[in-house]
Amino acid sequence: MTFKKSVFMGLQFAVAILSFNAVAPFAFAQAKWEKLAPFPDPAEEILGAAAGGKMYVFAGLIPFWKPKGLVYEYDPASDKWTKKNPMALPSHHVAFTEFHGKIYAFGGFVYPTSGPAAWVPINNAWEYDPAADTWKALAPMPSKRGSPVAAAVGDKIYVIGGVSLLPGSTDTALGFNTPQASVGTVEEYDPAKNTWRERTSMPTARNHTTAGVVNGKIYVIGGRVGAAFINEATDISVVEEYDPAADKWNSPRSRMPTARSALGSGVYNGRIYVAGGEFQDPHMMATFKAVEGYDPSTDSWSIMPSMPVSRHGLAAGVIGNRLILVGGDVQSSGTGVNVSTNEVDALVFPDSNR
Repeated sequence: MTFKKSVFMGLQFAVAILSFNAVAPFAFAQAKWEKLAPFPDPAEEILGAAAGGKMYVFAGLIPFWKPKGLVYEYDPASDKWTKKNPMALPSHHVAFTEFHGKIYAFGGFVYPTSGPAAWVPINNAWEYDPAADTWKALAPMPSKRGSPVAAAVGDKIYVIGGVSLLPGSTDTALGFNTPQASVGTVEEYDPAKNTWRERTSMPTARNHTTAGVVNGKIYVIGGRVGAAFINEATDISVVEEYDPAADKWNSPRSRMPTARSALGSGVYNGRIYVAGGEFQDPHMMATFKAVEGYDPSTDSWSIMPSMPVSRHGLAAGVIGNRLILVGGDVQSSGTGVNVSTNEVDALVFPDSNR
């Protein structure tokens, strides 16, 4: 009887734990999708940022791995796209973030000046002025890395994670057979002084992740570990919270329901909404339609209405009460088939979703 009672109590405890960590119910089913004007120049691996009530889309790749350096502006008032001046340095897997009406770009990869196609990590930093449609070079990051994330908190910008060459490597670029490492590096940029300083590294080194800022904290969500390339890496669902004021990483948060990388996100009304992404293992290659919302105040997730079209490598941003998702690839990388889409969708939140 004692053994049976112990087993029964153990099962009760397990059920309680599962119930506590369960994804919140479909709390915002009233949020609805709206189709917007198609993206004029579909390409794989685009990136986005919202500034001044408009959406900006950058980067893009031409097979095989040549950066396009795209810059497009979307005006939600007219539902129209406008082509802008190209990136000062065509590069891909760059971290973009908005700060005081300007858009800042950090790191990424460029194409080799010679030799086979590859990803050359860089430490370049740029300020893009949407009003003037101009680029300004900034002090370079202390480290060279691609596929980091960037987030502004207070009067500073934080560039977190990414992937680069192994320390001491004689290689100059990443390829499928190049030893490489995800990094947890955190570097703080001061726009007023145009200076950098290193901060406490992220506990889980990763790349192809996403991040959002709520109440002065940065939440890094998902991504991949082990390598830059999805066919050599492992997707994760880990969520970690960084407090820039204390320069401290806090205990792990509730994991994202769907492990994925190369995803997009935006913050609205105190929640971070994560959309799309890709996944690979030895048995499958997939992109996601999933949209999941994270509430840091309750450390809980909610399942949102799925995207109309599954895709990864998409541009994302929030304007007003709309999470705008632009383009991306409808197939996970490595097929050799061009499957970029011009799909642009907005998830429209009701004003009283809290």
